[in-house]
Amino acid sequence: MAADTADGTPVRRPRMTPDREVELLTAALDVLREVGYEALSMDVVAARGRCSKATLYRQWQTKPHMVAAALYVTRPVDPTEIDTGSLRGDLLTLGIEVTAHAEKDTALFAALGHAVLVDEELAAAVRTAMIEPESRNIARFVERAVDRGELPNWPPGAEFLPQMLFSAVMSRPLFDASFADRDYITRFIEHAILPALLTP
Repeated sequence: MAADTADGTPVRRPRMTPDREVELLTAALDVLREVGYEALSMDVVAARGRCSKATLYRQWQTKPHMVAAALYVTRPVDPTEIDTGSLRGDLLTLGIEVTAHAEKDTALFAALGHAVLVDEELAAAVRTAMIEPESRNIARFVERAVDRGELPNWPPGAEFLPQMLFSAVMSRPLFDASFADRDYITRFIEHAILPALLTP
């Protein structure tokens, strides 16, 4: 709600620019990686982003909504921009671009892991703002493959495609003590994901 001047005229606050929004959301994720979700606060993000706490609340209302927006806006790749003409090409392009940011993103989701399990508001915000729209975007890869005739119909394994891609990147440090890279994700897509989708 706009404040009023002495004569009662509403004072219009300038609208936040898209670049400034990304700057603040990036600052929020930087703090999240450093301190974890529980210690993340609007005060700390405001200090890091050089703005008022009121600015953050006016834009995102709650900490969970701010974090969910940050995850979506700063994601390393937009699947809607990928269309190579083949299912294999789409998946490899997405996987390779994601692994270019694997180290930072693994640290980020590690900082969120426990919080998502215990904070229902955060979990719901992340699902609504990021998981569900990105899952629909990735499903378009399969839909196009069906339209092109690469696949005879929608494969049952496509239901698990987002989970397979996510787990391939996030779990590698646990299993191999290293981050997912181009070679790893290529082998995972070739030998695990594509067979799951192409098997009749």
